[in-house]
Amino acid sequence: VQLVESGGGLVQAGGSLELSCTASGLVFRLYTMHWYRQAPGNQRELVSSITSSGTTTYAGSVKGRFTISRDNNRHTVNLQMNNLKPEDTGVYYCSSESGFWGQGTQVTVSS
Repeated sequence: VQLVESGGGLVQAGGSLELSCTASGLVFRLYTMHWYRQAPGNQRELVSSITSSGTTTYAGSVKGRFTISRDNNRHTVNLQMNNLKPEDTGVYYCSSESGFWGQGTQVTVSS
C-alpha cells in the first residue's frame, strides 16, 4: 500500500491550497480516508475524514474553510484549504482507515 501526498507549499494568510493524496495497493473505495496534520512541537491531529460513502467530518478549527473530497475511480482524496491561517502550518498526512500513512506534505502559512 502506498499513499502519496502532494500540493503543499508556502502561502500567505488568507490564501488557498489544495492537497491531494493518491492511493495504490488497496481497495480504495472501501475505506474511510483521513487528513491529519502535525505542527512543530504538537501532536498529530485529525483535520478531516471522508467515509466510503462520502460522509465528511471536520475539526472545529477548519470547519467552513476546508473541504475534503474523494474520487474512487482515481483513488484520490483531496483537501481544499481556503482562508488559510498561520496556525494551519504543519505537515499534512493522508491516512487510510486500514492504518496506512503517507509521507506528509509541508504547508506553511505566513502572516
